[in-house]
Amino acid sequence: MCMIILGIDPGIATLGYGVIEKDARGNFRAIDCGVVVTPKDESLPVRLAMLEEGISKILDKFKPDEVAMEELFFSKNITTGIAVAHARGVALLTCVKACGRLYEYTPMQIKQALTGYGRADKKQMQSVVTSLLHLSSIPKPDDAADALAIALCHGYASRFGELFAVGNMTRTKGNNAAPASAYQELMAAGARSGKRGGKSGTGFSSAQSIGALQNATGIAGVTGVGRASFATKMPQKPKTTGAGTRSTGDKEKKS
Repeated sequence: MCMIILGIDPGIATLGYGVIEKDARGNFRAIDCGVVVTPKDESLPVRLAMLEEGISKILDKFKPDEVAMEELFFSKNITTGIAVAHARGVALLTCVKACGRLYEYTPMQIKQALTGYGRADKKQMQSVVTSLLHLSSIPKPDDAADALAIALCHGYASRFGELFAVGNMTRTKGNNAAPASAYQELMAAGARSGKRGGKSGTGFSSAQSIGALQNATGIAGVTGVGRASFATKMPQKPKTTGAGTRSTGDKEKKS
């Protein structure tokens, strides 16, 4: 049975994605790769909204069985790291709604899985990705190649089951995201409690939780970005480029 894996390399200016197929014999085939870019002159909330729309289109098109994402590490430029963390949060949220089976790997784990060396450089990683996927040339831009590497890493590591699932507390500390398909289960539980309590179905596990949020905010689901903001600040559609297309946006990288 074949499995479709989506790899995501988070970024606020440039988010890379790579889609591969793993067959029953463990062979891999590249399906697509590219980037979602956002303009630097837009505000952070609008850029996040554009990323969400771009990722949603990718999910709708390829319908991955599982999603792999790089964990975020930064040491020097904390300001940039925070912005990338926002983008990664949007990616996690968007993916868990559509797929639910989320996995994450550190940069060292990705390098180790593909090259056998946890400190391999970018050129080595790109060469290995090109070879493993039998591509005629190195995928461009770099963010797309990185995303394919993440997808391949999960393809090799998936035999370890849920060890790398988002939220697995035995793997990493401080991670409280929903593991596997917990979001879908939460949605179903919320829908059932909503029917009993006369409320519409939501992602909350009980009507009591819904009431607590409404008492705190006045209305469930309030955010700081409204329709008026989208109408005036979001004239561009998120640009998703396919394999072999170079983006003009520069990704704000993790240090």
